[in-house]
Amino acid sequence: MIALLHGRLVSKTPDSVIVDVGGVGYEVFIPLSTYYGLPKESGRVSFHTITVIRDDTIELYGFLTPEEKRLFRLLISVTGVGPKLARNILSGVSIEKLTESIRSEDVSALKRLPGVGKKTAQRVIVELKDKLRDARERKKERVERGVRDDVVSALRNLGYRLKEAEEAVEEATAVVPQRDFKALLKEALRRLSE
Repeated sequence: MIALLHGRLVSKTPDSVIVDVGGVGYEVFIPLSTYYGLPKESGRVSFHTITVIRDDTIELYGFLTPEEKRLFRLLISVTGVGPKLARNILSGVSIEKLTESIRSEDVSALKRLPGVGKKTAQRVIVELKDKLRDARERKKERVERGVRDDVVSALRNLGYRLKEAEEAVEEATAVVPQRDFKALLKEALRRLSE
C-alpha cells in the first residue's frame, strides 16, 4: 500500500492531481479541501494517501493532512459509503464541522452534503459517533497526562521526591485545569509548601 507520496505536481483539477515521483506519474483523487491547499503546478507536494483496490481498478486518494486521511478512512468504513462519496463529503464541509455534526447527531447538516441522504446520514452518525468521541477523548487524555508528567518533572528538578511530587500534582488536578502547566505547577507548589 502507498501511504505517502512526495513529488512534483504535474497537473491539478478539483477532482484529481498527477504527481511525478521519480519519473512515474501517479493520479491521486482529492477532496476540494486538499485542492485549495495545493501549490502551483511544478511545485513540490506531499500527500497522505489511501490505496483503494477494487476488482477492476486501483485508485489513490490523497490528502494534505493526516486528519483528512483518518476521517476519509472512517467514512469508507461506513456501510454504503464508498471512496467517491467519502471524497464528496470531505469536499462539502470542513473536518471540524463534519466531526461536530456527527458527534451532535445532526442529520440535517449531514443531509446537506453532496450525495448524502437521510439514511446515509443516519448510518454515518451511528457507525462513527463513538469512534470520533473515543479518538477525541484519547487525545485529551494524552495531552493532560503529558502536562501532569511535565509538572512532576519540574517538581523533581526543584528537589522534591517523586512520590511527593506525584501526590501534589494529583491533588492539584482536582482544583485547576489539567491542560494549564503554569496553574498546575503553581497549585502543586502551594500544596507542597503547606
